[in-house]
Amino acid sequence: MDRVLSQEEIDNVFREQRHEKQEEPGKKAVPYDFRRPDRIAKDQLRSIHLLHENFARNLSSSLSAYLRAYVLVSLISVEQLSYVEFSEGIPSPTCLASLTLKPYDGNAVLELGPTLVFPILEMLLGGSGKVSRKIDREVTEIEQSILQGVYRIVLHDLKEAWRGVTNIEFTIDKHETDPQLLQILSPNEAVVVIGMEIRIGENTGAMNLGLPSIFIKMLRQRFDQQWTMRKSESTAEEQGRILRLIKPARIHAEARLDGPTLPVEALMELEEGDLLKFDYPVDRPLALLLNGKVKYKGHLATTGRKKIFAIEGAP
Repeated sequence: MDRVLSQEEIDNVFREQRHEKQEEPGKKAVPYDFRRPDRIAKDQLRSIHLLHENFARNLSSSLSAYLRAYVLVSLISVEQLSYVEFSEGIPSPTCLASLTLKPYDGNAVLELGPTLVFPILEMLLGGSGKVSRKIDREVTEIEQSILQGVYRIVLHDLKEAWRGVTNIEFTIDKHETDPQLLQILSPNEAVVVIGMEIRIGENTGAMNLGLPSIFIKMLRQRFDQQWTMRKSESTAEEQGRILRLIKPARIHAEARLDGPTLPVEALMELEEGDLLKFDYPVDRPLALLLNGKVKYKGHLATTGRKKIFAIEGAP
């Protein structure tokens, strides 16, 4: 039966359709915080991540040799924060160093956590590095001077890690123990924070590096050039490195004459004077197996008193 809709029912249908359109995910408005825009592209952040992974590996070796102990440095995170968020996340007191970035303008921040600093001081002063209790105090000027050797190693390896992008001379401008006193950037200015974990024996501590986003953004073209060269350059140096890695590997070589199989029962019944027929032509090449796979064909030969396998070509 045909039924005529009333005006109210027609209005309800249009109202429901309008409501469904407003709830589409693609149409929703998203709040935008102008104090925290995405200043660094994700591909550039990935490049920074790879760069500091290399830095962490090199620093592990350098600190292990300097402290004469096993040191493991691991990259934990690379993220963008405002400077106020970065400084609020740092414990107080701690070891902070303001770094100049010659020949570029601006400053970076290097932080060594107290759970890392005091075990290192203990080791540098001849101890075992085991700290029985939590030390919650500022580092003295004498202790700060003892740590200069550690800072020198960190900044040297950091400079070497950045050499593929640009030549930067990282130098310490000043030291602080309270993050609130190191106001080298405006609170809302963006920084790229590289978080690392350093493990020395039973002790684990954090090292954080804060780089101004505007400084990294200036080097965008250099980052692009570096990774383009790496992709296209995998040349003699890279091939030589891979060759050095695989040179110590051992390969099992076996020259095999493939013939008929023989049951164990028949093998046990063999007697002196019996003949085995292999049905293998004399001029047929033998197979050379490397780790169980046929790689070459050839024949047996002699050189002096030694038997050799002369390779004739690939199978």
